[in-house]
Amino acid sequence: MKTPLRAMMIALLLASCGSSPSTPPRDLDNACTILQQRPDYYKAFKAAERKWGIPIHVQMATIHQESKFVGDARTPFKYVLGVIPMGRQSSAFGYGQALDATWDEYRAAERRNGAKRDNIKDATDFMGWYMNISRERNGIALTDARNQYLAYHEGHTGFSRASYNAKPWLVAVAGKVDSRSLMYRDQIAGCRLR
Repeated sequence: MKTPLRAMMIALLLASCGSSPSTPPRDLDNACTILQQRPDYYKAFKAAERKWGIPIHVQMATIHQESKFVGDARTPFKYVLGVIPMGRQSSAFGYGQALDATWDEYRAAERRNGAKRDNIKDATDFMGWYMNISRERNGIALTDARNQYLAYHEGHTGFSRASYNAKPWLVAVAGKVDSRSLMYRDQIAGCRLR
């Protein structure tokens, strides 16, 4: 009786040492490495690309900026007097840092009540849904990582009002998302993926 129990305890201990879904891939600057390390990411990106038309590299660059591929990422706490925590900066959560209200809108529109923001497949489907609305409402091409990111960050109305122009830091971030998207695109073209 002791041997099976001991074997089970060792197996549980070893399983707990592996990477969890909230642990990011090792090399975030290499799309091939990310997709090879996380085949579930590749399946999710491909599914969203097929369903919504959002290129894999645009999805990856946006997720990199939003969460650095950490599934349970949250915004930092706000503090009063520099020491008293007063809640998080926003309700953004998960791979895509979707806000509660926007996530609820997505789940209702797509009839996906069980969708979770820390599930890569659900997060990429949400991203495809959202970016398609950006295309419909604001005429942003699905391949335009820069403007898709600005609409993703500012919301569809904020983007149409060009609210990002009052935020030079955000325009710079959108430029970085665009550069990373192009880098990922070029890397993926040379990947050996199944």
